[in-house]
This record gives sequence, structure tokens and C-alpha cells, in this order.
Amino acid sequence: MSNPSPNAQMVDLVTVNIDGVDLQVPKGTLIIRAAEQLGVSVPRFCDHPSLDPVAACRACLVEIEGQAKPQPACAIPVADGMRVKTQNTSEIASDAQKGVMEFLLLNHPLDCPVCDKGGECPLQNQAMEVGRSESRFEGEKRDFEKPVSLSSQVLLDRERCVSCARCTRFAEQIAGDPLISLQQRGAQQVVGISDDQPFDSYYSGNTIQICPVGALTSSKYRFRSRPFDLVSVPTVCEHCASGCALRTDVRRGVVQRRLAWDDPQVNEEFNCDKGRFAFTYLEEGRITHPLVRGEDGELHVSSWPEAIAAAAAGLANARGGRAAVLAGGRHTVEDAYAISKFARAVLGTDDIDFRARPNSNEEREFLAAAVAGTGIGVTYADLESAKHVVLVALEPEDESPMIQLRLRKAIQRNRTKVSVVASHLSIGAAKLEAELIAVKAGDELAGLQRAGISSESIILVGERAASVAGLLSGILDLVDATSAKMAWVPRRAGERGSLDAGLLAGLLPGGRSLTDPAARSAAAAIWSVEETSIPNQVGRTFDEIVEAASADTYAALVVTGFDPEDTSYPAATLAAIQRAPFVVALELNGTVVTSIADVVFPVAAVTEKAGAFVDWEGRTRTFTQALRDTNTMTDARVLGMIADALDVFVGRQDVKTLRAELQKFIEVPVNRSERPRVASGAVSQSATLETWPQLLDSGVMQAGEPYLAGTARSAVAKISAAKASSLRLKAGDFVRVSASRGSVLLPFEIVEGVEDSVWIPTNSEMSHVRAALGASHGAEVSISHGGAE
Repeated sequence: MSNPSPNAQMVDLVTVNIDGVDLQVPKGTLIIRAAEQLGVSVPRFCDHPSLDPVAACRACLVEIEGQAKPQPACAIPVADGMRVKTQNTSEIASDAQKGVMEFLLLNHPLDCPVCDKGGECPLQNQAMEVGRSESRFEGEKRDFEKPVSLSSQVLLDRERCVSCARCTRFAEQIAGDPLISLQQRGAQQVVGISDDQPFDSYYSGNTIQICPVGALTSSKYRFRSRPFDLVSVPTVCEHCASGCALRTDVRRGVVQRRLAWDDPQVNEEFNCDKGRFAFTYLEEGRITHPLVRGEDGELHVSSWPEAIAAAAAGLANARGGRAAVLAGGRHTVEDAYAISKFARAVLGTDDIDFRARPNSNEEREFLAAAVAGTGIGVTYADLESAKHVVLVALEPEDESPMIQLRLRKAIQRNRTKVSVVASHLSIGAAKLEAELIAVKAGDELAGLQRAGISSESIILVGERAASVAGLLSGILDLVDATSAKMAWVPRRAGERGSLDAGLLAGLLPGGRSLTDPAARSAAAAIWSVEETSIPNQVGRTFDEIVEAASADTYAALVVTGFDPEDTSYPAATLAAIQRAPFVVALELNGTVVTSIADVVFPVAAVTEKAGAFVDWEGRTRTFTQALRDTNTMTDARVLGMIADALDVFVGRQDVKTLRAELQKFIEVPVNRSERPRVASGAVSQSATLETWPQLLDSGVMQAGEPYLAGTARSAVAKISAAKASSLRLKAGDFVRVSASRGSVLLPFEIVEGVEDSVWIPTNSEMSHVRAALGASHGAEVSISHGGAE
């Protein structure tokens, strides 16, 4: 008998005998799971550990002592004293499984050479293991027209479907998108959709991966490769702060597909469609060689030595505080750390910020006081066991999709209560059965005070809280008063790591204050530079850098890894960059920024380097290099070469060295910044703007993926019924949302919520809020009738 676990006294255990071996397992364990603990693999198709059992395929039949006929191992829990025989020891179980397999293969096509699942197909494998060597079926197999488009990116070959219901159960139970169902009956039963509602789910790609027979395939990957031609590399998603583990499959130097990797602590074995399919940006306008602006005013292809020399010459006169670094939130921890070191130790400036989005000094102080260098805080596991989760300035389904799935799981298994502080319940919040604390954008703090927060609550706060004066400082006060837990959830994959790496004015790596002499002295020692070369005054925020650059404050700018469309005022950002006397850009693809830079360096994408991101929990997510033989370098290596050309030795810029250096900062005592104290902003507008980016939008990292774009949600203006009535709107009419810098025209949708609020997506087709309006979350806007369709 196996030894009980150390926690056996805390768990109700039962003893079951499987194939003659006694085993103790928790009460309620399914037979198929207990067998797995002994290394016995019982055939299965419908079974999945994350889905409720249905015993649909009957492939897992086993013999149970005392039962008249074989029983499905995937649906029956073990009982104390139960004796089970699998196909390994029971002829009855073996014959039953062979019969089921023969039945499944009656109509299933034997098209393995062309099927995308061939070579990694559970049906193929199990047919060889437990099936009959010859089929007795002599009739014609059923045939369907193929493929059927369930959405722009999920295709169905109906004749392959074995009605296991994995896909339909995932869509309903896990994603909360019951858009597909089993239709017809008997031999004609297949997966289908309604005529007017395609399978436009943010998580639809998971159904392709968990389909055990190749019935569901990807429009992008279909017929592109065979499994044995692929080189698989474990990677991490670069699109948001969820930190999902992925598997990147490469063939002949080209990424063919990405799959969710099983990681129980983070994404379990699922991911969102953006993480799965949005990797074609690597092929869109990629910069392949350094570019240097010549005397004719045009950018010309250059060698690496020439470009490094040109960058060093342009930056030489900007050292000592006459330069600034505009960085985005997409960098790995190692590159972010190298950029932070380059700014302080080489350029001698603290004007550096990764927040290429609406931001504030209050947010900077909040991050310094409560987030930077704190390590792992609230975790996914905490969300699953929480009694109460409050979402403020955060829309999980759009901004951190794995939080959305974990909250759904928490609701189903732990009856977790979710409260949302917003003007209305979003599509994602409705799937969480959330309680709405209805407030205007800008009044979130007042809403939080009505949310019933206690020591059993977890507050998840999103990045758009930076747009609301007093909200972040108020949250810290509320946490102090109630002992609730709090976590900051940024939208981009690199933001938490950039914060910990010191890519923010006033912060050295590890969350150490720049104004702390001990921390500055330690930094000088780690970087092998004179302490006097490191700035001792807190620098400017992103928006302040833009303003200063517009006033000719700088001799040079270094820009890297951001889309101007994401910034508070895109036009002002571009104008400031263009006004700078000298600009060095480090980028993947050609953009409007690279077109106005003086020196442009092609840098490595996530798939072309090793590194790490830090997810919203504070968990480090390392990954390895998938693509090689590219003419690119990491941001860290490029900056290291420029530093060498400026006669500043910054050491080796490889991943191992950079990680070791960053680890040294963790050993320096933390002198925490003062808590931000900012008065709450008054909200007195006739209408307030609520906005956030939809998961699938017009972002540059979704370029070149038409199948994914086909499932994006349409841009609409969401308003209350009272507001629609006051504007005399009718079906087919448009709404015009205006601010001082411009307007957007959108169809409207009525939602139950705050009367004088309007929601529009931040960066979707027809709705480019920051470029068109020059406005952010909580801004004053006007709403008017925009005309008929």
C-alpha cells in the first residue's frame, strides 16, 4: 500500500484497489485520476481534468467488482474498498474498450496523412494501443462538405468529430461563451453554431488544442506543417501581464503556431487567442539592418559598427542630464534593467519612464511605495480561494484574460463574490456574475467605499487608475484601514518587470529609491561607476519628458519599444520626438517613430532571445530562444555597445550577467517612498468618458493576423437608456463623442449603468480615443446625435 501524504490527517482518504494495487486517494477522486497516480493510462476522449465529466465517448470503460457491466472511469468517483480492473488486467475491460474504439472508427476518416492532428492525435495513438488490428466495417463512411467556419479562425471538419463535447464544455464552463453546441442526434450529431452568432470568443483557440481528433483546426496553421517537422520551444506570452506559459513551434526558421503550455500555478493549460495567434507582427515591416540618417536627410542601411559610432557621437553631448529615455512596457526584465543602467550610468539622466500611456506622478509614487521590488504578492491561487474580489479600473477579459478565467473558476468552485466599480457591467463582468458598484469614471474611490471591502477582500486595480486623481492613494488608505489585499494589474507584459528593473524616474532597480544615498552608493558599486555620475534628483515622467522635449530641453532622446498611439497625446509625443536634435530608436518594426529617428537599431523580438517577464503577481516567467540566425541584437547588447563607444564599460550584456546584477540590488535595504497623498478629483462633467483597450484591437502587435482580427468585437459607444432617449436615438443611429481635440463617430449600444457616462474602446477601428480626442479615462466629453446609418 502506498504511504499516505503528510496532509493525510487533513483529507478524507479512501482506499481503492486498481489492477491489484491498493492506493489511498482523497474521497471523490475519479477512477481515471486514481489510475493515473499508479501510472496506468486509461483511454479517453471526452475526459479533461478541467471539465465536468460527461462520459460521452465511453472509451474509458473499466471493470468494477460487483457491477454487472463495464463502467466509465472518467465519471465514477472511487469508494472505500472499491476494486477496479483496467484494460491491463481485465479481458472484459479490454474488449469493451476495443468495441468502443471500433465504433468510433466506423465513420471516422482515415485521413491521417493530411489531418493537422496526425502525429499528435489521441485517437490515432489509442487506436493503435487498444483498437482492433482490422476493421469489420465494409460500408461507406459518412461524408460532409468541409471545412465549416465556426469563426474566422476556427474551422470544423465534421466527419472527424466523435461528439466528445470537450469544445462545447470548455466554451460554456471555462470561457463563459456558450456559442457552440452539439447539434442533430445519433450518427448525424456534430458541433455547430447558430446562423447569426459565430464562435467569436477570446478563448476559442483552446478548443482546437483540446480537440482529441483533429475535428477543429486553425485557419492560420491548417496544412502548414507536420508535428515531426516542428521544433518546439517553451516560451512566455508577450502580450499582457497574465504571464501565460506557451509552446512555440518553429519550422525552418519560421514560427508556425503557438500552443498553451501546462502551468498549474499560472495559466493552467489554457490561454487567450491573442497570445495564441498574434505572432505575425514579426513579419510586418520588420527592420533587418541598422539605419543611419545621411547628409541628404534620408535613412540609409548601415553596418553595425557605423550605426554604433553614429549613435555614440550623437549622444556624447547629451550626457550629464541632457538626454531622456522614452521606453514602453514591452521589454523583458533583462532589457529593461539594461536600459535603466544605461540611462543612469552612461547618460547620467533620471528622465526615464516605461509608462507610454496615460500616467501621473501619483501613480509613480504609488508604484514606488506599494509595488516595486515587493516580489510575489496576490497570486492566482489567492483569487481562486478569495471570498470577495473587487475590480477597479480593470477589465480582466480585455486586459488580463487569465484573471478572467481564474475568477470564473473561483465563482464556480468557491462561490467567490466579484464586485466591479464602473459605470456599467461589461461583457466580461457579466460572465463573472459581478455586482456593479455604479459610478462615473473619476468617482471610483467613492464606489470602492461602498463595496463592502474587508480583510477577506482582494482589490485588483488596473493601470487606468492613474487617470483618476486620488484613486491610488485612496486605495492604499483603504487597504490600511481594512487589511484587504491589493494587487496592481498592468496591461503590458513588461510593465511589472520594468518597474522592478528601475525603468521609472526616482527608482533604482529592486524598488530602491534614487534619493537614498545608500541605494545610490550600492548602484555605483554594482555598475562600477563613480557615485557622482549617477543622478540624485528624481526625473520626469513620460508626459513630462514629452513636454520638456517640446520646449527644447534635451540634446538627445533614446526611444524604444512603444507605440505612440498608446500615449496620452500621440500627436504631441510625435512632435516632441521630431523636435529633439538627435534621436536613437531601438525597434522591431518600422514605425512613424523610426522614420523620424537619426539612428535606428533592429532589436530582437521575444522569439529571438532568451529572457523573462514578470507577471502581475510578481512571478518571474523565464523563457528560452526559439529563433536563431537573425540579424538582430537585444536592447541590452545594443546599449552595451553604445556605452563602450562612449568609453563607459557596463559589463557583459548577456541574460545571465544581467540577472545576476539585478539580483544584487535585491540585497540592498529598501527605503520605501512615502505613500502618495493626493486629493480626490471632483467629477462634475455633463458626461464622463470610460475607456479601455479591447483585447483584440488595432495594436501594432496584432498586425498581419486577419483571422484573429475577424473575431474582434465591433467598436460601439455604450450609453444608458436615459441618455439615448434624451438624444432621441433610434436603431441604426450613430453617436458622436467629442472632446476639445476632436471626435469619434460610432454606433451605440444601450447598457444599464450611470446616465451621464459613455464607454468607447481606446484603440479599435473607428475609435482611436487618444489620437482623435486627446482624452483618457475620466475625461470630460460631450455626446451628441451623430446621424443615421
